[in-house]
Amino acid sequence: MAYTMSTDKNKVVFTITIPVLEVEVGMKSAAQRISEQSKIPGFRPGKADYESVKTRIGEMAILEETAEILVREAFIKAVIEEKIETVGQPYFDMVTMAPGNDLVFTVTVSLMPKIEKLGDYNSPVVKKKDIKPTKELIDQAKKDLANMQTKEVRQAKGYELLKGDKAVVNLGMKKDGVVVEGGEGKNHGIYTSESYYIEGFIDEIIGMKEDETRTFTLKFPKDHYQKHLAGAPIDFTVELKEIFKLETPDVDDEFAKKLGLKDANELEQKLIENLAMENEVEEKRRQEREILEHLSKKSNFEEIPDILLNQEIEKMIGEMKHSVESQGMDFEEYLKSIKKTYADIKIDFAPSAVMRVKAALILKEIAKLEKLEVSEDELNKEIEHVASHYEEKDQKAYIQSPQYRNYIEMQMTNKKVLDLLREKMVK
Repeated sequence: MAYTMSTDKNKVVFTITIPVLEVEVGMKSAAQRISEQSKIPGFRPGKADYESVKTRIGEMAILEETAEILVREAFIKAVIEEKIETVGQPYFDMVTMAPGNDLVFTVTVSLMPKIEKLGDYNSPVVKKKDIKPTKELIDQAKKDLANMQTKEVRQAKGYELLKGDKAVVNLGMKKDGVVVEGGEGKNHGIYTSESYYIEGFIDEIIGMKEDETRTFTLKFPKDHYQKHLAGAPIDFTVELKEIFKLETPDVDDEFAKKLGLKDANELEQKLIENLAMENEVEEKRRQEREILEHLSKKSNFEEIPDILLNQEIEKMIGEMKHSVESQGMDFEEYLKSIKKTYADIKIDFAPSAVMRVKAALILKEIAKLEKLEVSEDELNKEIEHVASHYEEKDQKAYIQSPQYRNYIEMQMTNKKVLDLLREKMVK
């Protein structure tokens, strides 16, 4: 194999030649594989000779099978020899590909951008914040805990709906006599203490009794995501089916004992500890975010290839889609609800994608400068820990795969870098 290389900004182009003798050896190996996988008349699988395979499927087909392997092997070898870091998928273009000739092709690939000047990471620039939970946060945690233990008590038929009760209703909404999209629902739970309903809705249904039906008209908010409904008068029909009184326990000694604790004081201390731990995690994230934003502004980078930015944007959209769908929403419908197209989201994410790419380059550069590495023993222990949470064989196999090991190694290395940066840059 021989090659030449030319560089243009953040791209490199290899012109690679594989000698005809190497191609012919590869073609014989390819013919052997084909004979094992295909039926060649007169031969058992894997026993057909080269000429018989060539007669059966054609010499060009054998060459194509060969080229796929030889081309990638040659490209990888050239990249390793030149000690360059590439990003994204390479683009291959065949120049000469014919039986009895050298195999000649070009490969165009984007280069991983370098940091021309790394910002100073030895000076404290990020101020530490207190992680002690506030009284408001503790009170909210108590309220949330009590709400989790709330009992719903069905009320008798003559009972009138009060603020704070739960109503189960059949609901209909119409505009100009036509049912609006998503405007019908049966056995829909209404929590009358919540404030996220259309303004005036709760007031209209307070005082209703079971089996009672009310009709009324309310205006939708002017900023409603469905433009044709924004600010429009909507006719509501509400049929009340059931009423439940919500009995939320007091957070007292008895409540604490039901949770396996001594008294309300011990419960509060546990809440304070847990909230402090949550605040500590969030504070570490904030510190890391500010550190990387600071270093990104103070560092100079080579031009970042579009392919790298596009990959990061697609990754961010994938994360967003996963989050939306995990909440039971359709991603396309979600985009409509926020009045965005896929293209809009890509544009919106571009600045954050640039920041994420720069942060990744900074972490990699500092790991190299500080000689921060993950030992084989550390990596194996982490892989075993992750694998212990899965039972399926295919899941365990993926966790042991080279690509997943590389991913975990990168995450562990980044953690070491961030730990170091917090020590140096947080005051």
